[in-house]
Amino acid sequence: MHALNDDVRSRAKPALYDELGTSLRGLLAGEPNLVACAANMSSLLYWSLPGLNWAGFYLLDDDSGDLLVGPFQGKPACVRIPLDKGVCGAAAAQRRTLVVQDVHAFPGHIACDSASNSEVVVPIVLADGRLLGVLDLDSPAVNRFDEQDARGLERLVAILVEALGSTGRTPAGG
Repeated sequence: MHALNDDVRSRAKPALYDELGTSLRGLLAGEPNLVACAANMSSLLYWSLPGLNWAGFYLLDDDSGDLLVGPFQGKPACVRIPLDKGVCGAAAAQRRTLVVQDVHAFPGHIACDSASNSEVVVPIVLADGRLLGVLDLDSPAVNRFDEQDARGLERLVAILVEALGSTGRTPAGG
């Protein structure tokens, strides 16, 4: 499967997220490995959604309790984020999607890329309630993300969770 063409990107957001859902299901079909699924999902989002400068995952490190950078598209990123820091840490700790119109106004924002001005972060929670990490999208535009993006991305994360099943396995099986 390939990233969506310009015609699809110009559609209204609900239609765009529906098409992304169809593409994501195809990309993840039969693959329960977290890294493989997250890599394809981050690429799909980065190349299909307009106005992004970063799309990827921070995954919960069971040993430290921090979020560690996972598969992503964009410039190099912060490697480790404590659960009480930044938009990613807050979304993970609160287990709720956060849409931040201006990251510079967010208390404790971590500037991994000074070009990022808005952000949306969706927690990834398995069916058993275990936090796996977060999906993080950044944009150089202020006010890039809205509630339609939040709901659409939550549906895409649900597809990811469904593909992973109950394991959320990494290549090492952890």
